[in-house]
Amino acid sequence: MDAFYASVEWLRYPQLKGLPMVIGGGRRKEDDLIGRLNVERPERTWTAADLAEIPVDFFPLLRDYVGRGVITTATYAARPFGIGSAMGLMKAARLCPQAILLPVDFDEYRRYSRAFKAVIRDIAPVMEDRGVDEVYIDFTDVPGGQREGGRVLARLIQKSIADATGLTCSIGVAPNKLLAKMASEFNKPNGISIVHDGDLQTLIWPLPCRKINGIGPKADARLQAHGIQTIGDLAARDQAWLVEHFGRSYGAWLHDAAWGRDARPVVTESEPVSMSRETTFDRDLHAVRDRAELGRIFTRLCEQVAGDLQRKGYVGKTIGIKLRYDDFRIATRDQTVAEPTADARRIRQVAGQCLKRVPLDKRLRLLGVRVGSLAKADAARAEDSTSHADLPLFQQAPAATEN
Repeated sequence: MDAFYASVEWLRYPQLKGLPMVIGGGRRKEDDLIGRLNVERPERTWTAADLAEIPVDFFPLLRDYVGRGVITTATYAARPFGIGSAMGLMKAARLCPQAILLPVDFDEYRRYSRAFKAVIRDIAPVMEDRGVDEVYIDFTDVPGGQREGGRVLARLIQKSIADATGLTCSIGVAPNKLLAKMASEFNKPNGISIVHDGDLQTLIWPLPCRKINGIGPKADARLQAHGIQTIGDLAARDQAWLVEHFGRSYGAWLHDAAWGRDARPVVTESEPVSMSRETTFDRDLHAVRDRAELGRIFTRLCEQVAGDLQRKGYVGKTIGIKLRYDDFRIATRDQTVAEPTADARRIRQVAGQCLKRVPLDKRLRLLGVRVGSLAKADAARAEDSTSHADLPLFQQAPAATEN
């Protein structure tokens, strides 16, 4: 999907389309914008039906942001300024202070994610879900899937998604998932790119190695240290040399990837290993002085994880927590329970017990809750025999430190 979160926002704020805009920095409070409008622009009564009429100059700008949030999505108009996903908002504000800043609305993004995937499944049911805004689709046995190298079916999918949701997507069609992923980036937004077997040298080899999904910044730095800048440079290296320098498994994969080889099938059903929710605070919170606020956040995270499990039909037996301290150290603890659960109170009770096993003498930047060892709910019966009342949390820091 093209700038997915931003595109969903444009459906309710069409006046912002085409402007530099970033999503991030906090969770949406539904009525804040309307409430501010009625205070600051009292010449009329504003309601939720008037979102498309909100003046552009009323929206908050990135230059006014104060905090430690990160960008979830940057629009194409903002990216030439050097800002992009996962960048700190304060840094982005220095690069593009005039960008409009909107908070995230994950519930709305998930709703549109389910909608566009339902459209695809109606047309091409062999689909692999790869997250909120991306899928792999097998065209092989879809009627018309081979016409014009897949372009006809790709156009149909684009039109059907646009008709159903108002959103655009970019599609790469290729012999395998590796090349299709790369091709989907060639003509964004709203583009279709076809890569045939014979296009490897002309379309793929001139690209930097980072364009291969699976080559991260560290591996890329190592490749560049050996003079390997492009995928073509990588393809020119002997497989034995790559194995010697990058290990048997990764070296062999690098060689295959450079030559466009990928035998992975499109997987329509995959079981999740775990589900988690976490949040980074706008300011560091102290386990004692901010106990009430941390307790509320902790309860909300447990409820969100429980909601995710229940919505997707899973229960889990391993419940854990994640903390990031103000010095960026991370602590995790988990506990396995006798009976799998998706109950928010039970998750909070066990996660609270995990919290008692970590040092709480430092200020906290992040808090997360995770449920693992998942099983389908209809195959496991969770026991909920007690009333799991909320337990006091973040009361006392242990004297000893666990690493």
